[in-house]
Amino acid sequence: MKRFIFIILTIILGHQGYSQITFEKGYFIDNANQKVECLIKNMDWGGTPTEFVYKTSEDGPTQKGTINLIKEFGLYNIGKFVRKTVDIDRSAEGIRNLTYNKNPEFQEERLFLKVLVEGKASLYEYVDTGLVRYFYTVDNSDIEQLVFKSYRAPLNQVGKNNQYKQQLHNDLQCSSINVKKIENLNYRESDLSRFFIEYNKCSNAAYTDFREKRKTKFLNLSIRPGIRSSSYSLENNILSSRNADFGSQVGFTIGLEAEFILPFNKNKWAILLEPTYQYYKAEGESRYQTLKLDYKSLEIPIGGRHYFFISPKSKVFVNASLVFDISNSKIEFETMPDVNIKSNLNFAFGLGYKFNDRYSLELRYFTNRNIIESYVNYDSEYKSVAVLLGYTLF
Repeated sequence: MKRFIFIILTIILGHQGYSQITFEKGYFIDNANQKVECLIKNMDWGGTPTEFVYKTSEDGPTQKGTINLIKEFGLYNIGKFVRKTVDIDRSAEGIRNLTYNKNPEFQEERLFLKVLVEGKASLYEYVDTGLVRYFYTVDNSDIEQLVFKSYRAPLNQVGKNNQYKQQLHNDLQCSSINVKKIENLNYRESDLSRFFIEYNKCSNAAYTDFREKRKTKFLNLSIRPGIRSSSYSLENNILSSRNADFGSQVGFTIGLEAEFILPFNKNKWAILLEPTYQYYKAEGESRYQTLKLDYKSLEIPIGGRHYFFISPKSKVFVNASLVFDISNSKIEFETMPDVNIKSNLNFAFGLGYKFNDRYSLELRYFTNRNIIESYVNYDSEYKSVAVLLGYTLF
């Protein structure tokens, strides 16, 4: 196990240089209204940036664009940020930090805002640690924050200031928009973006939906056949004559992996769900009898994965999972009642390679699993190492 972890760490550290986020085609507009074509380091910002790194050519030096020098910057086919001086309410939303003041507490700041929808009515987003605020403008009016605030109400309740609904009702009126539609509007990107798009369509106004530019694939479904080397041993804590070693066996395994790509940090993180069929069949000799084990089960690993990019088509990954096991198998004794298999949880750690987002190869190590945990007089060790092939269906 220690050697396996060492190999994983060596691979991770060895590929750090290749896993850097790449420069992509973009532009910026400076304070003199000069537009400069450049290459921008796409950080896939989880929050709203205050600066960015760029190069004016592939071989050129890296430079920094700051909010004081840049009015606007963007990455083509991805999105853009604009600099605005706005009144922003930074009131905390965490329950422990709520105050009794239901009104926003504005302060003027110069910020980069992410453009979500741009048109007759435009929608912007600002994200900071634990804070999400939306802003809007209609017909080139001054930009305003759409006000939403949680506050502490009497009887230890949490109140909601939904002023943003009144703002939208006052400023974005159109024939297809009614009061009920606004009342059902949540203060989140998807709801607000759809609302602004509907208003622009209703107004027969041209618009750009920057969310469309940022659409990526968030689910991969892969078939995962492989071979697996497993060993099993059984130890009775009272009678050593009942101990048995079943040895190592190589068997076939097959699974279906659902990989949910998380929408940040350049899609380097994913959540895994992988129902897998596995089996192990062997005989073990105790001092006085032969034991038979025909162990078939459905494993359900649930965990996380991290990718390290080598090139646009190649990437290395590591993953860790908590493994649930479902089985109705048993251990057969010649002179004793059979022992039903009921497994406890164990862990799996994997190191793999993926090519062209289609083909993969993974080495996976499973920690010890006690498959007869309900029998207090027995300890058992079921250990496995697997080599898994992968083909992404979609």
